[in-house]
Amino acid sequence: MNKSLSLKPTKILSVCITIAILIVFSLWMLSYTYAEDVNAGLSQNLVRLHVIANSDSASDQALKLKVRDEIIEYMKEKLSDSRNIDQTKEIINQNLLNIENISKEVIKKNSSNYSVKASLGNYSFPTKTYGDIALPAGKYQALRIVIGQGSGANWWCVLFPPLCFIDATHGTIPDSVKQNLKTSLSDEEYKLITTSDEEIPVKIKFKLVEFLEGSKVKLSGVINKMFN
Repeated sequence: MNKSLSLKPTKILSVCITIAILIVFSLWMLSYTYAEDVNAGLSQNLVRLHVIANSDSASDQALKLKVRDEIIEYMKEKLSDSRNIDQTKEIINQNLLNIENISKEVIKKNSSNYSVKASLGNYSFPTKTYGDIALPAGKYQALRIVIGQGSGANWWCVLFPPLCFIDATHGTIPDSVKQNLKTSLSDEEYKLITTSDEEIPVKIKFKLVEFLEGSKVKLSGVINKMFN
């Protein structure tokens, strides 16, 4: 009888731990779903430019910026009449060969002979701020230009809406560009990336998106170990 009674607290503790794990798991799944939805929305409605240098040497990094400048100037003209993301992607795909050739010309003029590969696809990006707009880490559609071995530090901006073509060094984005963003994104997505410092709840959500994007694999592994 005493032995039976002594087992009850252990069973109760086991049940409590199981319930706690299930609650934490449920909350994590809800947060994960939120993060996935936000990131998917941003990815589907933005196109970024990603230029990767051959190496981190000073000359290769300088060359990367020269290639960037030429491509931005070229794409600024090509995308001037684009009004939506589908048009932007179509224009990019039609000009991939031209983008490679322009890049090679810049490289040749700078006494190098690196290869260049331009492609449109989904790629991982870290958190990035453009003036008073910030994008959380995650996968985004992007025009990717790889110079040579592509082992150096990279550079990125947003082709659609056209943040690449404005000066964001003064800390603000023109209202016209913000209006394009607002049209392209959901209210939640737009509020997330344009929130001010005073909007603490949205800032917390922003950090949550970044955290979950970076840790979802690790968390899944921990949860699997708990139940296996």
